Amino acid sequence: MVKPVDFAEYFSPTPIPFWTTLQQVGVTKVISELDRAPDGIHDDTGDRPWDLAPLARMQQLYADAGLELVGVEDYPPLDRARTGAPGAEEETEWFCTLVENLGTLGIPMLCYNWMPGANWVRTSTIARGRGGALVTAFRADALPTDQPMKVGAADAEQLWKAYERFVRAVVPVAEKAGVRLALHPDDPPIPHYRGAARIMNSVEAFDRVIAMADSEAHALCFCQGNMTLVTDDVPGAIRHFGRQGRIAFGHFRDVRGVPTSFEETFHDEGQTDMRACMDAWHEFDFDGVLRPDHVPTMHGEAMDSPSYALLGRLHAIGYMQGLREASVHHVSQATESEAAATG
Repeated sequence: MVKPVDFAEYFSPTPIPFWTTLQQVGVTKVISELDRAPDGIHDDTGDRPWDLAPLARMQQLYADAGLELVGVEDYPPLDRARTGAPGAEEETEWFCTLVENLGTLGIPMLCYNWMPGANWVRTSTIARGRGGALVTAFRADALPTDQPMKVGAADAEQLWKAYERFVRAVVPVAEKAGVRLALHPDDPPIPHYRGAARIMNSVEAFDRVIAMADSEAHALCFCQGNMTLVTDDVPGAIRHFGRQGRIAFGHFRDVRGVPTSFEETFHDEGQTDMRACMDAWHEFDFDGVLRPDHVPTMHGEAMDSPSYALLGRLHAIGYMQGLREASVHHVSQATESEAAATG
């Protein structure tokens, strides 16, 4: 029988009732942001969020709530490292400190990105989706044309050279710490944003990434919502990188559109064959976790966290659990039939 993939959810380290709800629907693993808020007890120590003591407190906070912290999806300041600007070495050292401390605590995965000056970007958080649900959307023609970012106009070659230096510095640290680094694709996967290049926006770019270091510690966060905008074969791309052992983490979500114009959707109504994707995740020895990632904001919910409202996350988890059960059965049968046919 094929081993079912594990699911996790994503939180900031502030307890909320949904932590209990999550366990009630069968999810006990967590991917967390760093703890950036002083708690009034330890805020005079000089600790940074990526230092050992705050990370240990955060891990214990989740454990006390019955949850297992299996990864961090956050990082120290990184824009100088991304662009090769003065101060890049210091930021790389901060990143390495985070990796080392995660290893000390037995937290096996760190997700990061190489998007200079801005994280994931949308031009609207109140587009209307199914039944009037509020979804995020991106329209390239709505971007300002005269507002460069503080990082300046870094070009693609500059970003690639800086990334190569970064990989040479951090991968040996991750190997020693026993931590897998999971690089997230650019979101949206466009070649430029407000004057700065973006380079992690294709299957070919990820091939170039993993060729830089022959190490399981140097891996990917495979985000289906981004990859479906740049390839017509998302399941094939999952298999391509997964069978090389180079996916450490996955975002299971969907969108509708093209890189320059799209909106996010409920998990069951986007443009991707999600059943085929779930099959692909089960067709290789994936030992990371999948999380639902972005969801619509449903009727009656506050708009204080676009893409991360709670009702849509419950819908996503239930949908993923159903797909997983069907997929385990289907892939197990296919594997047994293939084994029988080859004698």
